[in-house]
Amino acid sequence: MNKGIIIGIIAVIGVLVVLGVVLSFEKSDTMEVEDVLNKEITPEEETTPEIQDKLDEIEKINLENEYSPKPREWITSGPFQIDRSEYLLGEKIFVLIGGLNYDEKGQIVFLRPLNSTHYSVYWTIPFDGAKKPAFNYYLQPQLSKSNGYCTVDDFIGDWRVVFRGTDYPNLEFKITKDILPGEESNYQSVC
Repeated sequence: MNKGIIIGIIAVIGVLVVLGVVLSFEKSDTMEVEDVLNKEITPEEETTPEIQDKLDEIEKINLENEYSPKPREWITSGPFQIDRSEYLLGEKIFVLIGGLNYDEKGQIVFLRPLNSTHYSVYWTIPFDGAKKPAFNYYLQPQLSKSNGYCTVDDFIGDWRVVFRGTDYPNLEFKITKDILPGEESNYQSVC
């Protein structure tokens, strides 16, 4: 055989070997990743009865404390609205005022119940249509030693909202004895 042919065959074999080696080490643009997001994480050891009892107790408390606010009702009197007819202790009472006439001026007065026939002023919000024909406000009844609101009993019951300086009818709502989850520490007796 001719030396040139032998060298050519060796060169072709060498190129094929080099290509094979290069291709075997070539990196891929994709990477395999194990899907661990959908796998359940389980402890290596079985749960002891004491731990299981505690987990069951926590689950029971979570189910008892599950809270979802009632839908807004928007009770209306003229240009004044409150968002619900019933609130838990700790829920905010939203007041919407919209479309006051230029000459309407007065006060929104929140009256808390003292008993079944008497009320006491809890909060007053002034309004003046000439200065601001629309605005929003919210309040959240809070215990206060200095204001004499010592226990939750000072807030529970049927409240009234009176619109001084107008002929608009009163609004009424109720605050129940139930406390908004997470707000319990705010309603411990302060007096």
